[in-house]
Parts: sequence; structure tokens; C-alpha cells
Amino acid sequence: MPPSSPRTPRPRDPQSAPVLPADPIAQARAQWVAHGWEDAADGMSAVTSIMRVQQILLARIEATLRPHGVSFARYEMLRLLAFTRDGRMAMNRARRLLQVHPTSVTSIADRLERDGLVERVPHPSDGRSTLLALTRRGAAVAEAATADLNADVFTDVGFEIDDQARLTHVLARFRRDAGDFTDPPPAPPPL
Repeated sequence: MPPSSPRTPRPRDPQSAPVLPADPIAQARAQWVAHGWEDAADGMSAVTSIMRVQQILLARIEATLRPHGVSFARYEMLRLLAFTRDGRMAMNRARRLLQVHPTSVTSIADRLERDGLVERVPHPSDGRSTLLALTRRGAAVAEAATADLNADVFTDVGFEIDDQARLTHVLARFRRDAGDFTDPPPAPPPL
């Protein structure tokens, strides 16, 4: 793999907090060690760093989605529906794939329906289930928002290319080990 090229730092939002003169997570780690918690210092640093990076990335994502009138949670639902063959999915399946609480998926669906981006339709074969169906407007928002996210966030997240692959692998392994998903069974050998 070729060596990664250095990244140009992204400009900071002028309305964000001022740049700190030192890394507060490194300072917190030093405090952990000074207080005799050295065995937990690296874990605290990793967790706190992940949480801070999540805040930074979510702020970028939300700023990109704001002109489209959707939050990241609502965008994820639209994108999920847009990936289906017919733009429809049972709400309970959407909940499982988005890994959110049933009340969260209901709230997301309520907002999207209110905004005319999805509609609820009866399931054709299961009277107890409701399908979420993408409207023409919802499909247009999903496509436009995806184009903007790809251009403004996903093609240059801020990590070097080889770091992205390693980070994705490490986090996927953590998620799998935490019970987030299971590896599919290996395919049988061809006959």
C-alpha cells in the first residue's frame, strides 16, 4: 500500500469553541496516571477520543444536511429506504438495521411523514405490520443529501486513507465482539 499523504487540516467553524493550546484528553490521561489509575488511562483516552471525534463528525454531517431539512437519523432512514428495490420497508426491519429503539424509529418516521418524505402504508401480507414508503420527494432528498455528504464529508473525513481502513477494521471488530453483529458463516466450497 502506498504511503499516505499528509492531510490539509479542515478549516474550523468560526462559531465553534476556540482552539485549545493543548490536548485536554492528553492532560486528562496525565491526571489519570497521577491519581494512580494508570491501568485505565489508555482506555479513558481511547473512549474520550472516540466520543470527541463523534461530536466533530456529527457537527460536520449535521451542517451538510441542514439545507436538506433532515437530521442524520432521518437521513439514514431515507437512505435505507432508497437502497431497497421499491423504496419500502417494514418499520421493525428498519429499526433492526438502523439499530435504534422502537420509539426512535417511530419518531423518525413521524417527522419524515410530516415533512412529506415518507408515507406509512399497510403491509400487503402482514396486517400487524406497517411499511414505510419513500415518496418521490423523499427519494430526491436522499439523493441530494447523499451527494452533499459524499462531497463534503465522506470523501475527505479527515483521516489519512490507510488510517480509515485500519480504524474501520478495529471498530468493526469491537462492534462484533460487543454483540453488534455476527460474522456470516463461511460459504460452502463449490462442488
